[in-house]
Amino acid sequence: MNRWKDRAAITLPRAGIIAHDLFMVWLCWIGLHQFRLSIHPFASPLPWWSIEIALILLAQGLVLWRVGLYRGVWRFASVPDLLNILKASLFGLFAILLALFLYNRLDQVPRTVLVLYPIVLTAMLGMPRLLYRSWKDYSVNRTDQAAVRVLILGAGQAGEALLRDLRRTGSYQAVGFLDDAAKLHGSHLQGVPVLGRVSDVARIAPETAARLLIIAMPSLDAASMRQVVAACEETGLPFRTVPRLDDLLEGRSLPGELKEVAIEDLLGRKPVTPDWKSIRGWLGGRSVLVTGGGGSIGAELCRQCARHGARQIAIVEMDELALTTIEAQLRRDFPQIQCVPVLGDCGDPAVIRYALSLSAPEAVFHAAAYKQVPVLEAQLREAVRNNVLATETVACATQAAGVATFVLISTDKAVDPVNVLGATKRLAEMVCQARSDPQSTRFVTVRFGNVLDSAGSVVPLFREQIRSGGPVTVTDPEVTRFFMTIPESCQLILQAAAIGSRHAIYTLDMGEPVSIRLLAEQMIRLAGKHPERDVAIIYTGLRPGEKLHETLFHADECYRPTAHPKILQAEAREIVQQDVFDATARLREAIATYDLETLAQVLRESVPEFMPQQDNGEPHAGTVVAFPARHARRT
Repeated sequence: MNRWKDRAAITLPRAGIIAHDLFMVWLCWIGLHQFRLSIHPFASPLPWWSIEIALILLAQGLVLWRVGLYRGVWRFASVPDLLNILKASLFGLFAILLALFLYNRLDQVPRTVLVLYPIVLTAMLGMPRLLYRSWKDYSVNRTDQAAVRVLILGAGQAGEALLRDLRRTGSYQAVGFLDDAAKLHGSHLQGVPVLGRVSDVARIAPETAARLLIIAMPSLDAASMRQVVAACEETGLPFRTVPRLDDLLEGRSLPGELKEVAIEDLLGRKPVTPDWKSIRGWLGGRSVLVTGGGGSIGAELCRQCARHGARQIAIVEMDELALTTIEAQLRRDFPQIQCVPVLGDCGDPAVIRYALSLSAPEAVFHAAAYKQVPVLEAQLREAVRNNVLATETVACATQAAGVATFVLISTDKAVDPVNVLGATKRLAEMVCQARSDPQSTRFVTVRFGNVLDSAGSVVPLFREQIRSGGPVTVTDPEVTRFFMTIPESCQLILQAAAIGSRHAIYTLDMGEPVSIRLLAEQMIRLAGKHPERDVAIIYTGLRPGEKLHETLFHADECYRPTAHPKILQAEAREIVQQDVFDATARLREAIATYDLETLAQVLRESVPEFMPQQDNGEPHAGTVVAFPARHARRT
């Protein structure tokens, strides 16, 4: 019964539309002939029905169906539908000419009718559709009495699309646009006036009684977005923004969805657009293995691999809840991907050998690591065991299994390290370099800065402190960090893996470093509060192992551009392979006996640039190496 009801619900409206269009074709043909008769009264009258008219309806009806006119929805009829109708009318004219030529050699068909037919038919078919849409829009707009009055910032394509979406919902009433283009001032967009510049929002918002501001400028850079947000904050009204195109394409936002302005929208750098063609060409159809696949970086890396063509994803994770969560997400969102979960420590040789034999990957992404700087300063054994020796274990097993590519996820803290995290990640880089062999696995290292909203990031900490009413704790008023988003960091990893040569270190042009003090102030403002007045900021001093400023390259590393304009390759510094192997062997012995003194000694000997902050008592700013221009060369 339900099947018949469903078929009727589809068939009856479509049959009604077909009947309407055929009636319009008949009316157009008869009407044009009547017009012709009114000009020439001695012309032969056309009967209301004949074989000739039946042929015309058949020919035009087949063309209308073939062109796809009945796949459109009247509720959303627009200019593309009108162009489709015009195309159908022109092709229909040719079909009619052919049918009538075969039937009666076009006997007594006036040329005036043939010339006017496609134009008049386009109007007769298109007008009802547009009127129906206007009526539906009007019926929605009639419920605007209780709608929220909104002021839209940006009168471009995004603003126009937003206005249509707002009208469809009926929950919002647009009272005006603001745009910096002087030529738009005083004009109307779909009946809504453009009232002034964006900077005038504090004056115009009260005049229009707006209750919500919507920023419809998704292409704004971070500096301009900060100015717009500052102007919105002056009004005291809540404000939202439309999602960026890359958020829509990556599934992080839905079309028509309004979202709060996030702190990543205010960073001082445009997101990097990867070369998806090269990534999909390298990743498509492959089996990959991700260690630490339940963490913030590892989980997003799994999602990116699934989204861009991986055939199978093996996940090694020691946290059972994190493993269950990412496995459930992958099975729900990417049912076509074969997911292979393995619960265990990737530093256990048996675990990693089992995972490799189970999945037979063609690429391994080593994301498992301890990353909390203050914690690792007091947990040297675990830092070395997990960040250095586990990396060696995975690298050796990867080579033994004949895996084509091994990608190590490193950090900017490995450059001139002053903390245990940086030193252990630098030694992990050296382990991969020592293992590199032209005849076996290709080792690639990806190095980037802090990741927004990752586990342990300062952003969730600030958000929680602001939610609790403060104070927000900043280590030092001068401290700066490079920032990137979780999706962007994973895109960089995939891009580097796609273009990577044998043991190269890749890093991203992350723009200017962001002041943590400024970051805290912006997050407080985004929460609708004022720094120092509503939420206090206190400075606690640099924690053990922290720098004032991070760097992305060591002063002795030679770097050059790559195929991607925003990614640079650093040539690895020379190392003595046997010294690295000896160091890891000594570290394993010290791990087994929990010998912290030996661990610290070997770590300092293996990483000569490791200069712990407590040695001199002064905050370490690092050796600043500027990120070069795209075509720069340094040798």
